[in-house]
Amino acid sequence: MINRKRLADEFMRMAAISSPSYREKGMADYLTARLEELGAVVTMDDAGQQVGGEVGNLVARLAGTRAGDPLLLTVHMDTVSPCEGVVPVFADGLFRSAGETVLGADDKAGIAELIEALEVVREQQIGHPELELVITICEEVGLVGAKCFDPAAIKSRRGYALDTNGVDRLIHRAPGANKLRLTLIGREAHAGIAPEKGISAIEVAAKAVARMPLGRIDADTTANIGTIHGGMATNIVARELVIEGEARSHDADKLEKQTAAMLACMDAAIAESEKEIDGETVRAVLKQEVLSDYPIMHVPRRSEVITLAEEAATALGRTLTVATAGGGSDANIFNRHGIETVILGTGMEKVHTVEEQVSLDDMVRVSELLVEILRRA
Repeated sequence: MINRKRLADEFMRMAAISSPSYREKGMADYLTARLEELGAVVTMDDAGQQVGGEVGNLVARLAGTRAGDPLLLTVHMDTVSPCEGVVPVFADGLFRSAGETVLGADDKAGIAELIEALEVVREQQIGHPELELVITICEEVGLVGAKCFDPAAIKSRRGYALDTNGVDRLIHRAPGANKLRLTLIGREAHAGIAPEKGISAIEVAAKAVARMPLGRIDADTTANIGTIHGGMATNIVARELVIEGEARSHDADKLEKQTAAMLACMDAAIAESEKEIDGETVRAVLKQEVLSDYPIMHVPRRSEVITLAEEAATALGRTLTVATAGGGSDANIFNRHGIETVILGTGMEKVHTVEEQVSLDDMVRVSELLVEILRRA
């Protein structure tokens, strides 16, 4: 049923197209033409204008050939860097990059599998409901395209995102996350002549971070401090420092408690920084930004989209693994809009590294599963 050569050629063409976040025009142009060949009506939204990118999200619609509720299929067109000048190679059944770049299987493997499934459905005249494809921009830099997408642009209330590793694997739960940007302002002084007249933002930050509960907090919750920037020179007591971190949890109350715990450690360290300088009582000051990065995703285990995928896998003689993820994706955003969306594995492995790879056999398996899902949708 699956044309292996066509699928391989499709992936090789797309992998060679540079598409870093905010600069996806080449990929958008290719996909527009390719999907129109398959009979889709393709439009682009204004997400690119909103975020300063070259292009917006693509929405492709394929008319249904039988009755049924419309179905969303979503992927993203951007890739992480380094992704300029990708030379994909195929050897021993695996696609890899020939150079010092990522391959781009995240998420171009998913796109190629989806296109192949649509080719087969058309060739075999397999009946399906209306299909709505949303191909987002800037997923890799914070789900930016999905966050800008207007859900009123589609009718689907159920769907599948192709954007995780493994095959015959489905993600139905993912955490929500808060991003923290904490700016500490102390007081500068000469580190050799009058250090006692300074308040080191670095010292305050070190005390705060040392106290923070970080890493794996419990089965639902994680936290991390990812970057710290500050200071001017070794002979200056550091006046300002910026800390960036995150908290994630599958439980909304735990997410807020973890975020509060991290901020409380910062408040305690600031209180301890209080001292008298030249007759004035002073302490460090905190400017805090806490942003909801993406919402919790929890699609009920017995939901229709999961049952449909499981039945499709069973028809192929397979067992679908239904799992929980530790990261966010566009599916989190679609679920927030009331579009029940789960994530299907695409076979991609070692993503976000120059060792990224995907096997053709796995891509064939994913395409087969998609065809069976569309047949039963």
